[in-house]
Amino acid sequence: MARRVVLGDLRVQQIQHSDGRRSWTIVWPEGTEHAEADRFLRRHEGSGTQRTYAYLLVDHLRWLERECLSLDRVVLRDLERYMGILGADVGMPLGESWRVGKRSYGRAALSITAACLKGFYLHQAAFGVNSELGKTLDQTRLPSRLDRRRSFLGHTTTSLPANPLAPHRPRRRHPKMLPDGAREQLLAAVGSARDRLVVTWLVDGGLFSGGPALYGGVVL
Repeated sequence: MARRVVLGDLRVQQIQHSDGRRSWTIVWPEGTEHAEADRFLRRHEGSGTQRTYAYLLVDHLRWLERECLSLDRVVLRDLERYMGILGADVGMPLGESWRVGKRSYGRAALSITAACLKGFYLHQAAFGVNSELGKTLDQTRLPSRLDRRRSFLGHTTTSLPANPLAPHRPRRRHPKMLPDGAREQLLAAVGSARDRLVVTWLVDGGLFSGGPALYGGVVL
């Protein structure tokens, strides 16, 4: 499917190099490059990330134009509102969407957009533009067990980058945890103080398995 040329608006421009390479930048309606966007995208020269980030970033820059926001005045709440318009779950008024007729982003697209925006604004902060926002976005988190397994010398890792714009991961129940309300069902089914003590001890100690179990006539 061919992409139509966007007239009168910021747009992504493909550049064909003499050696056969292709790169992408963002240009103003009159054809001049968007200096801040081009400077950021050049960091990803030669990778597929550059093209992906170009199309995600041009959408964001168009939104800034419609909101009359300059790069040095953007705050975290503005970016959270923007992510909400794209489809993220945020608890705030979003304002009028300029993406009429477009579908909301899925979780994967939201995560990539969050990475793009964080990288873009951290890059601006490195050049002295909106340093306060850069500090807000430059967060870290404690590594999880999975992070340590994936990382070379993971046992020495003490922190990892965090992105406040990224969609929250859904909480997954530990395979050995009982379903919600199971404790109450068990306690109601047993008839003696001793059995109630045993149930409480087993639940608090996490000794019930995640598979079906039968105790006092209650199937879990």
